[in-house]
Amino acid sequence: MPDWSPKVVQDMIRSVLAAYYEPPFSDSAPGFRPHRGCQTALTEIHQTWLGTKWFIEGDIKGGYDHSDPHTLMQILRDNIHDNRFLRLIEGARKAGYGEEWPYHPSLSGSPQGGIASPILSNIYMDRLDKFVAHTRIPEYTHGDRRQDHPLYERLTHQAEYHRKKGHLERAQALRREAQQHPSLDPNEPAYRRLTYVRYADDFLLGLIGPMTEAQEIQERIATFLSTELQLTLSAEKTLITHANTGKARFLGYEIGMMASQTKCDRLTRRVVHGKVGRYIPEDVMQAKRQRDLRDDKPIHRPELRNDSAYDIITRYQGAYRGLVNSYGLAQNLAARGYLRWTMETSLLKTLASKHHTSVTKEAQRLKAISQAPAGPRTCVKLTITREGKPPLIATFGG
Repeated sequence: MPDWSPKVVQDMIRSVLAAYYEPPFSDSAPGFRPHRGCQTALTEIHQTWLGTKWFIEGDIKGGYDHSDPHTLMQILRDNIHDNRFLRLIEGARKAGYGEEWPYHPSLSGSPQGGIASPILSNIYMDRLDKFVAHTRIPEYTHGDRRQDHPLYERLTHQAEYHRKKGHLERAQALRREAQQHPSLDPNEPAYRRLTYVRYADDFLLGLIGPMTEAQEIQERIATFLSTELQLTLSAEKTLITHANTGKARFLGYEIGMMASQTKCDRLTRRVVHGKVGRYIPEDVMQAKRQRDLRDDKPIHRPELRNDSAYDIITRYQGAYRGLVNSYGLAQNLAARGYLRWTMETSLLKTLASKHHTSVTKEAQRLKAISQAPAGPRTCVKLTITREGKPPLIATFGG
């Protein structure tokens, strides 16, 4: 842990580097940048990756720990010619660390937990962003639009012909049959699109094209990382996933294509087909539930009985709020309903055990209505009045 003076120096290094390097950084890399974050990357995927067929997941093994120091300094020397400033950065990188008192030198990577480490990591990984943006994306992006699907086009023409002849039932039947097929040819060989987003040492590519090209893109990126940046991809986390039959993992979300036959109320078309959806992974929900379950039933938590009721409710609400905030963009956000019921039942059982009463009585005593931005919501609410001070309010749910 650095003391105050090194922290000030690191922050000055960070501000100088950010002033020079931040403007030319790629918009596809929002990690550790001002006014950007995980939601920026996930929103871009949802809004712009239309019709994606293949997801190429990439996880760089030890992006912080294994970055080559000589390559990093060479990247900095390409644009910075102040040797005193470069020696200051190199000295911080070589400062080493102490673990259980013994000193260990820094052989590779950036200072862990250092204030300047995120910007140094982005400068290092910007080479990958430029490689994908200037080489891979232009190579796999061509064609203005897909050709019309031949079967869909033929059926719609027949439906129009019968409608003009007055055969309305036949025209309607043909129109419904045409709607079972895509309007544009999804296998158009002259149409390709490649999209890319990176956050820290994780990246995701979306390809409209065949699987052979997805494998080729993955191999070329792996070759670039090993030769230019001396980095390797994690074999178990670098996957190629079909967008319609599977889901990729990125920033804790599952990324997959949405499909629904339900039409929008205002429009006469299906507005979710071809769009990328973001979902809460089932294993995340299961892991959150297991802490409050035993034999698939909610249980009380005896380790909290000595805490105050206010602290118990606040602890449960903090855990629940963290999940809701992390997965607020998910299309299956309603799936958290069972998790909330599990945590709320466990909370009431814990309070009932503490107060030597029943769950029903605790629920009746604490049940309340809170005003949320989307309207009133039922919740568990405890209010502690204090003389001469504002009341203490603890809420679960809402």
